[in-house]
Amino acid sequence: MLSLLWLLVVGLIAGFLARALVPGKDRMSLIATLLLGVSGSVVGGLVLGLLFGGFRDRGFSPAGIIGSVIGAVIVLLVYNRFSDRRAADSGTRRGVA
Repeated sequence: MLSLLWLLVVGLIAGFLARALVPGKDRMSLIATLLLGVSGSVVGGLVLGLLFGGFRDRGFSPAGIIGSVIGAVIVLLVYNRFSDRRAADSGTRRGVA
């Protein structure tokens, strides 16, 4: 139960930091920011595991927070890329350039 609470707290912090680091407007609710941070934590854990070897559980550490922020930035950049492309595609279909 406590680890789930830590995941949510770290996810929320990582989501807010990622939104602050990535330029541009992000119209996200608090829940979307939380989901961004939690998914960033998973992506960051995978990336750091691939870079430094092993996927063993290292527990809560500052490196986990940094990895979560890096992962959240990656997720946010990918999200912005695909949401911008989708908006551009829907605008050209309606005849709006």
